[in-house]
Order: sequence, then structure tokens, then C-alpha cells
Amino acid sequence: MKIFPVAAFAAAFTGALLSGCASLDGGAKTAAPATRPALVVLIVIDGLPMRQITQFRQQFGPDGFARFLDRGAWFANAHYGHAFTVTAAGHATVLTGAYPWRTGIIGNDWRDPATGELVYNTGDAAESYIGHPTKKLDGTSPRRLKAETLGDVLRGLDPRSKVIGISGKDRGAILPAGHQGQAYMYQSTTGQFASTSYYMKEHPAWVQAFNAAKPAASYFKTEWRPILAEDAYAQSLPDNQAWFTQEKRSLPMRMGRDSDAAPTAPYYADLLRSPFADQMSLDFAYAAVQGEQLGADDAPDILSVSLSAHDYINHAFSAESRLSQDHLLHLDRMLAAFFARLDATVGKDRYLIALSADHGFTPAPPYLASRGRDGGRITGAELVGRLNQGLSARLGAGEGKWLHGLSGATLLLNKALLAEKGVPVERAAELARELLLTEPGLLTAFTRAELLAAEPPPGLTAANTALYRAMRHAWHPDVSGEVQYALKPGWMFGGGAVATHGSPHAEDTHVPLLFYGPAWLKPGMQNARVEVADLAPTLARVLHVRPPAQAQGRALREALTAPACGGTPCPGVAAGQPSEQGPD
Repeated sequence: MKIFPVAAFAAAFTGALLSGCASLDGGAKTAAPATRPALVVLIVIDGLPMRQITQFRQQFGPDGFARFLDRGAWFANAHYGHAFTVTAAGHATVLTGAYPWRTGIIGNDWRDPATGELVYNTGDAAESYIGHPTKKLDGTSPRRLKAETLGDVLRGLDPRSKVIGISGKDRGAILPAGHQGQAYMYQSTTGQFASTSYYMKEHPAWVQAFNAAKPAASYFKTEWRPILAEDAYAQSLPDNQAWFTQEKRSLPMRMGRDSDAAPTAPYYADLLRSPFADQMSLDFAYAAVQGEQLGADDAPDILSVSLSAHDYINHAFSAESRLSQDHLLHLDRMLAAFFARLDATVGKDRYLIALSADHGFTPAPPYLASRGRDGGRITGAELVGRLNQGLSARLGAGEGKWLHGLSGATLLLNKALLAEKGVPVERAAELARELLLTEPGLLTAFTRAELLAAEPPPGLTAANTALYRAMRHAWHPDVSGEVQYALKPGWMFGGGAVATHGSPHAEDTHVPLLFYGPAWLKPGMQNARVEVADLAPTLARVLHVRPPAQAQGRALREALTAPACGGTPCPGVAAGQPSEQGPD
């Protein structure tokens, strides 16, 4: 029986790199730190709440998360500034510095405002996966992203800069890669990584070589075993909770069904709910460093790696489970090994690492109930049915499907039917909002007119004003419905997942924001509240370029070691133009 290894998929560079990178014999050369990093590495851990970092800090090894916490610059109070905290919205924010209000990525999916048809955030019927079948709503391009990324800025200034996005999920790869980068995503039917026709006609040789080695198949019948002794998990929920829904719900956990003689598509999909999926993403990322020679010249590159497994594990078992805690500890060790490989190739003083998450996680309702806290589930289809019935009664215009359905975190009205019946959209929106707020679990809602206003509605408390702004940031006038809503703490949609996210509350908005790069950032913890939208402007300042045009965050100058561009205008920034933009 195989035991979980810290796997390595590595080969030597085919040519020597520039000064400060690794020599072919593996010995790292030393060089004076560059004025800007040769490579920026962004690590996004899908579904990692900041509370898990602080809770388990004493169990981390010396050079994974500890590289940031002990020797890097990190922000203990970083939050997302938009209310609907889901994977696509977060990944669209990290390197644009913009909220859904500007990116147009209001959710993982939403409905077409005119037809009510389902739309996927990176769906593009004009493009397809390379070497793999493409379904209708698969993610294949960034065309729905209405904002430029930091990588787009870099490549606009110097096409030699390379921008690579990698993830277990299509949206985790495509959205940070932006319009000018390249994205590779794990294929759950084959265990391979693939790009799409939007980016290239065929995979480069290094991708073909990686896939030919069949790394996903190597984990077949391997066991995910706990890293630490049993008593180290006393803070977390034990395995086999009655409300877990997965067939396999405890450690050790063997990959693949006992009855299978060889890997199958379900096995490759199940790997996403294990540490092995993240190990493969990191191995593929290192293969990209080698194959694309990232960080090897004076044109800075960006490597974005979104690690998806933590989200799948938290959905299946909750962030309060032992399985989630142990996965975080595996991640810690895997990151340490990945950083060591970068140190030895790119050069320890030539690259900068930023680490964050796309959202946090709300605890499962049974967990909340066991601690006397409110929480519950809402079935979307049933909610829409009740709202349609209520609108029929109040509008006095007969029965009808007045709502197409839920769209992102909004109600999408059937404007064609309203026009046919002579009902003003604004009246229907107000009535829908009133009906919505009679439902259990609903906290507040705002209409299109209120969200388009220059100021918050009068009479709001300070807390509700902050909530209004977060909900406004989550809404887009061209994409969203007529009523934006937010749930109460502890409440969630759907019955498939044990736990989920998507609220404007701290359990979902509070995520890590960690940096390591002593040449550019001062070590130490910062306590002031900041936002993940500040990440892109901060990296832009370090790279001496303008921030993305739609960025709403600010450069975190309190953590930087020196002024951007030595006090002169940054490349691509006109004289007198600010090098960062404040929030709305």
C-alpha cells in the first residue's frame, strides 16, 4: 500500500538561466536583489478562512505558511469587500483589484438578464478544451471578465512577460490569468491538465510530457493519512459525523474504489477532494516554471496557482472537521517543498510570493446548532416558487413566472412578462423585495435603483451602510438582477454541500493576505483592516507598473520597503497619474 508522499515532478532546465537562477548542477547562485521581482507567484487556496491559519499556526512546519508568518509581511485582518463571496468572484478580484461591480463576475454562474438562460462565468461556446470534450457550460475563456488583470498590464508593457494560471478549477486558472495570459486546468475525466483553444492551438512539449507521465494515476489506491498523532486534532470535529454526506468520511482514506482495477473518471474527479489534487497542481506549476523558464530574464513573469482541494473538502466535511485541519497541514508541507524548489531554480531573492484565498467558509448548520447559534438552509427552487406565487397575488395581473429565478445573489425579474402585463419593473422589484424579506434566513435586500444611487439609502445604521456597500460591490448593472439580497449569518442555499460560503459575513470574507519577498516587503504583521482588492495594486507597485485600470484597492505601502519606481513615474503611468486607486 502506498502512503501519501510529497511528490516531485521535476526535470533539469534544458539551458542555463540568467545570473541569480539555478545552475544545471542544482546549486543556487547568489545575486543582489533586483529592483523588482523576476517572478511573482500568487497562491490562492480555495476556501481557506483566516481563522484556520491562526488556529493551527503552531502545527505548521518551518517553511510553508511559516515563511509568511515568521519572516514575511502579512495582514491579520484582510477581507473581501464584496458581499457574494464565491469562487469566481474572488478569483476575478485577486489580480484585477476590482469588485464584481466592475469585473462583471457576479458569481460562479448567473442568468442572462434577457432570457433567463444559465450563464457560466468563464463559459465561451466559441472555445474548447485541447484534447478533451467540452460541455456547454465548461469554462474556456476570460471573455466575460470586464476588467484587465495585472498580467494584462505587464504584457501590454512588455510582451516578453509570461503570465500562467493553473488550477484544479477552470475559473481558478482563467480569471487570474486574465485576457493576455495562459490558463491550464485539471480535467476531472482524465487526470490531465489542459488549456483551451482561446490560448493556443496545441500544448507545448512540457505540458505533453507532464501529462504523459500520468501523475494522477500514480495516486490510485494511495491512502491519505493524517500527518500528526490523533491528539493533535482535538480542536476539530472528529471524522464520521452523522451529517457528513460522502461515502468516505474518515482518515485514512484510500483513493479509488476497492472494486476498481484501474483509474476511472470518477476516481480522477474524487482526487479533487484530497491533498493529491493540490500536489499535482504544484508539480504542474513547477513544470511550468521550467518549461516556460519563468523568472529567467528581466521581463517579470506571473505564476498564479489556485489550489482547489480545500474548498472541496470543506464543502464535504466543513472547515471545522479533522479532515479540513489535516488537509491544511498537508498543504503547509507541500508549499514548503514547492518554495524550496523555487529557491533552487528561480533564486531565493529573485521572486515574490503572495498567498490569499478566494473566500472563507461558513460553518455547517449542524455545527452551529450544537453551539447554540442560528443557521439553516434555503432551497432556491422552493423560494422562487413562493415568490412567484406572492407576486401573482400582489400584482393582480394573473398567474405568471414573474421571476426567471435566482441569478448570482439577485432576483432576476421576467421583464418581458412584466411589459406584456403592463407592470412597471420598479414596482415588481419593490414587491419582490418585500416578499423576500419575509423569508427565514434573509437579512436584507436592495433594489437596482438603490444600488445605482450615488449614496446609500437614508436612515441606514453604520453596519447596514457597510453591508450596502459590500452588496453594491457584488452587483453589476449589465449582468445582475433587480434585487440584490444577503443572508443572515449561518444561513446558506442548497442541500448538496455540508457547508458552503457566499455571505457578506466575516466567516466568509476574512481570508489570509500573506507576502514573502524581503527585498520588497517589510516582515511583520499588520492589524489594520485591508481588502483583497489591495493585492493587485500592491504587486503593481512592487513591479513598477500602473495598477489595472479598473482596480479599486490601494497599494499597501505600509508593508513595502521602498517607494515605487524610485520616486519617478512607473512604466505605463503618465506623469501626475496616481499609482493606486481608492475604493468607490
